[in-house]
Amino acid sequence: MENRKKILVIVPAYNEEGSAGKVVEEVHADLPQAEVLVVNDGSTDLTSEIAQSKGAVVLDLPFNLGIGGAMQAGYKFAYEKGYDIAIQVDADGQHDPKEIQKLLHALEVEKVDVAIGSRFIGGSGYKGSIMRRIGIAIFSGVISTIARQRITDPTSGFRASNRKAIQLFALDYPQDYPEPEVVILLHQCHLKMGEVPVGMSERYSGESSITKIRSIYYMVKVLLAIFVDCFKKPPLLEQEG
Repeated sequence: MENRKKILVIVPAYNEEGSAGKVVEEVHADLPQAEVLVVNDGSTDLTSEIAQSKGAVVLDLPFNLGIGGAMQAGYKFAYEKGYDIAIQVDADGQHDPKEIQKLLHALEVEKVDVAIGSRFIGGSGYKGSIMRRIGIAIFSGVISTIARQRITDPTSGFRASNRKAIQLFALDYPQDYPEPEVVILLHQCHLKMGEVPVGMSERYSGESSITKIRSIYYMVKVLLAIFVDCFKKPPLLEQEG
């Protein structure tokens, strides 16, 4: 299927010079037919230069927009350039490009609009901090109730989207806490989503921005954002000819 479709792998990156180049190389090795777009989100290091040297197309944002703004820029690029499938792969090396085929299979065979890679089904053996696991479990329960389907890993950024979802995300993409909020957006717009089991690794370099001290604050903010999202009017998608 993927050989007949235009595929774009979107890699949002902020100061990831220690890992972005390796991620680009791995994507090219495992999915050579895909284009790799690194959205350089106002980095102050050599992220842009290293990504370009490894063969990625680089979109340099003038300043740091955050993950939501970076991903929407990537989806706008994918929509305007006519890509059929867009895949988000984080620049820190946690997402294994070898697992992309599972996401593509879900788009083709299960006919979902968005395939989400989950660490919590299929016995992946993922181990995170206690606070992180508690937070994800809470988000999972709340979001699954709202979306009326089981979502085990609502914070996973390892996702593949078809053309309809690309159009939606180009028009409207959550800015503050995009991964869990996107699930609500998909539900509101009646797009089909599904999870597939994937393995994830430790990041190649750097540290997560979500520290233990910020975990509780983060959980409260995300839950508030999800609550507000439930009352937002979803965008109208145009029918492509």
